Amino acid sequence: MPEQTKLVTVVDERLASFLSSREEVMAVISPDLGHLADYARNLLGNGKRFRARFCYWGWRAAQTSLDAIDQVGGTETLSDIEPVVSLATSLEVFHAAALVHDDIMDNSDTRRGFASAHRSFESIHHQRGYSGGGARFGESTALLLGDLLLAWSDDLLTEALSQQDPTVAHATRTEFTRMRQEVTLGQYLDIHEEAAWLHTALDERLERALRVVTYKSAKYSMEAPLLIGASLAGATAEVLEDLSAFGLPLGIAFQLRDDLLGVFGDSEVTGKPSGDDLREGKRTALIALGEQSMPPGAQSLFNELLGDRSLTGEQIEVLQSTLRQTGAVEEVEALIDQYAEDALIALESARIAPGAKKELSRLAAAVTQRQS
Repeated sequence: MPEQTKLVTVVDERLASFLSSREEVMAVISPDLGHLADYARNLLGNGKRFRARFCYWGWRAAQTSLDAIDQVGGTETLSDIEPVVSLATSLEVFHAAALVHDDIMDNSDTRRGFASAHRSFESIHHQRGYSGGGARFGESTALLLGDLLLAWSDDLLTEALSQQDPTVAHATRTEFTRMRQEVTLGQYLDIHEEAAWLHTALDERLERALRVVTYKSAKYSMEAPLLIGASLAGATAEVLEDLSAFGLPLGIAFQLRDDLLGVFGDSEVTGKPSGDDLREGKRTALIALGEQSMPPGAQSLFNELLGDRSLTGEQIEVLQSTLRQTGAVEEVEALIDQYAEDALIALESARIAPGAKKELSRLAAAVTQRQS
């Protein structure tokens, strides 16, 4: 298997062929389903494929018996990697489902530089002059699209496991099921914190925010794809333990970087308006750390503005400036560095294939130093 760029190409091709097969089925049912298929293709046509990459290298990491594994790229043919490509593609479709549902709950207007699913379907409702409320139509349609993507993800998972040894198939599906459960519960914790934040003690908020980070994003972004891929290769308990020790802190660092980008990121790079997390009222580690250093009056004003969808650009700048003045940005950067270091230390001693170890180190740098 060639380098990372070739892996992304193979996954992209698998996604395209899979979506084409589903679009054919939808077209037979009704032409009115076309906008669902179009949005799914558009959403899945973008992305860094981090989950697919970690899945593949988790699979490679567990194959310590292969001589070729010490060479980054190895010697696999496309037929050799079909199961792991389907598995990696399944993770990308699952991620798309999570994004659609997440945007509804966050009331987000954009995703990857274009309209979020519920906003896109609301716009279709208006353009076609349909009866009833456009917002309700948009949200209902997006909910169903998210559910459809979840079903498609499971189709790809089943395909990946269809020719596997029953023990391997069971272990892989168990890891996949664990991921689905944890990210769903983590999403609820995120919603819960937005509602309960001001009713919890100030000194508890960072811990609570990091718990959301862990279950909503960190585990399913890095740790779970590694474990799912490794399970497909029949990984031992020791290899799974080592990959978890690497993937979990790396996933936390990844999400903390995402939290900074959600407040300070360049909209032309991130595909979302600058400061969008402030309008959405995201209760992140950045916010928890910032609040700890704010005087009571400033803290009260900050929380009054946080989550106001009508915030002006000037008000966003005030909130951003307030957070910078508290030193919270530097504290989050320090946390990112610490979690990334913990991950690399774990990787260094991991009982996995050297070639995979080298590539996972490169991926670690990519996910923690990114600008979008």
